[in-house]
Amino acid sequence: MDYREVTTTAEYLGRFETGEDWRQQIESFAGEVDADAAWFMAMGAVQDAELWFYDQDDKEYYPVEFDEPLEVASCTGNISWLDGDRFAHTHAVLSREDGSTVAGHLNAGTTFAGELYLRVFDTELNREFDDVTELDLWL
Repeated sequence: MDYREVTTTAEYLGRFETGEDWRQQIESFAGEVDADAAWFMAMGAVQDAELWFYDQDDKEYYPVEFDEPLEVASCTGNISWLDGDRFAHTHAVLSREDGSTVAGHLNAGTTFAGELYLRVFDTELNREFDDVTELDLWL
């Protein structure tokens, strides 16, 4: 396992804006507070969602779209740099009205309501292409 010790430099609580993209709001907020590396948790609801599933054989992400209201039962991820931009690597478990769930890499979702906890670290994390997995992973 690759690892490094990090120190927390700041912690924030935030509220998402209705009608705005969930992941983009996290990235934008990270930029506002100069978070070059962070961990986050969030919860709330979205009006629609695009989840990505990474096929380990094809080594490609496949989108799955949901055009329905969904509860964000759990959302976790991290902030790092990817191709010169802050990137919120966001995973979520989304719940339907009947209690069934869908989950995956949350690429996009129109926010209905949401709350964010962001823990910022004292280091910078950069993602680069990994030949084995063909994913952009932390250095």
